[in-house]
Amino acid sequence: MTEPDQMTIREMCDAFDVTPRTLRFYEAKELLNPIRLGTRRLYTRRDRARLKLILRGKRFGFSLEDIRQTLDLYDREGGNSTQLLRTWQLAQDRLAAMEAQRAELDEAIAELKAELEASAPAIESLKKAAAEAPEDH
Repeated sequence: MTEPDQMTIREMCDAFDVTPRTLRFYEAKELLNPIRLGTRRLYTRRDRARLKLILRGKRFGFSLEDIRQTLDLYDREGGNSTQLLRTWQLAQDRLAAMEAQRAELDEAIAELKAELEASAPAIESLKKAAAEAPEDH
C-alpha cells in the first residue's frame, strides 16, 4: 500500500498517534507547514517525514529548537549532508548527557538502597515493638 500524497489532520493523528493539538503546536513552532485550504490542513509527504524526525528527536530528548534547526538544514538540491552532520553531533552530545544522567541515577539508587538497608533493623524493631504493645481501648 502506498502512502497518499496528502493526508488530513485526522489521518496524520491516526498514523502517528498524536493529537490535533500536537500537530497545530508543531505548525505554530514552524516545524510543520501543511497546505491550508480554508480551515483544512493537508499534510504532504515532506510533513510526514518531518513529523517522524520530530517525534524521534523528542523521544531522544532533543529540544524543539534543536529539532527545528536540524530540519531547516535540509537542502533539497544539495542533499542532506549538513543536516546529517549536525544531527550526528547533536546525537553525540545528547548521548553523553543521557549517560551522565544514568550515572547520577545509578549512584542515587545505590545510596538510597544503602540507606534503606542501614535503617532496616531500626524499622523492624519499631514494627516488633508496635506489635507487642498493648492496644488501648
